[in-house]
Amino acid sequence: MHTVIVREMCKEDLDAVVEIDRLSLPLSWSKRTYELELTENQAAHLLIAEWRERPNAVVIGFIGYWHIVDEIHISTLAVHPQYRRNGVAQDLLDAAIRRALSMGVEWVTLEVRVSNSPAVELYRKNGFEITRRKPGYYLDNNEDAFEMMRNITIEESIPSYGG
Repeated sequence: MHTVIVREMCKEDLDAVVEIDRLSLPLSWSKRTYELELTENQAAHLLIAEWRERPNAVVIGFIGYWHIVDEIHISTLAVHPQYRRNGVAQDLLDAAIRRALSMGVEWVTLEVRVSNSPAVELYRKNGFEITRRKPGYYLDNNEDAFEMMRNITIEESIPSYGG
């Protein structure tokens, strides 16, 4: 039996998060960047998805976002390749949006590579709309990004699973 739990990231999770980042994203953050987000950036919030299978727990994904006035901006989201297509990214996104609602936030924004079709589809499925295309946004290959946004309201019914 296994369960996926979404919880706040702690320093003990950093090695696993950095490894998932390295395996998943072309422009990986350093361990130091995650440490700074975790300890010094007052706007930053970091959550991890943990696969719990008795007696062990393994970090399998994470999401980071910044709370800025009336919005959250998703800064990063990744799931370990072995655990993709199991709803983990959805669990992480749901948890971030639930927390945003509790902060009184009205908007969720993000950028995503135009070539990242699975991510674009996940966001569209969750009510995000492309608001503009940002030419040459990604420094590693000069790829364009879609800026995506969605409005959230307290009346929304968001599932309570996942953390």
